[in-house]
Amino acid sequence: MREANPVQTVKKFNQYINEGNLEGLTSLMTKGHTFIDSKGDIIQGKVNMESVWRDFFTAYPNYENHFERVGELGNTVILHGYSTCSNEPALEGPAIWTAKVQGGLVAEWRVYEDTKENRKKLELV
Repeated sequence: MREANPVQTVKKFNQYINEGNLEGLTSLMTKGHTFIDSKGDIIQGKVNMESVWRDFFTAYPNYENHFERVGELGNTVILHGYSTCSNEPALEGPAIWTAKVQGGLVAEWRVYEDTKENRKKLELV
């Protein structure tokens, strides 16, 4: 049975990211899952993202996201915190994430730079 609470779904999704658990992660993606990175680059489709995450977990096995604030607007969960990755300093630091949840699955996972503008846009100020 799928988790009905969007926040719990997103926390579980992130737990799988932090664990490098590809099977768990893809089990929480919609078929049309979309990933948008902080530069605005888009990858669409669960199958495509499975390949991307597999390569990411291989390259950065100790990458983790840590959330300090979690909010919810309808089916969108807004997360504010930071990432750690000892073997790639460019992946470390503050960030904002949004996740759109549909039917207990993550339809979109988006990463934003932690800027004043993005905080305002996402109502984090």
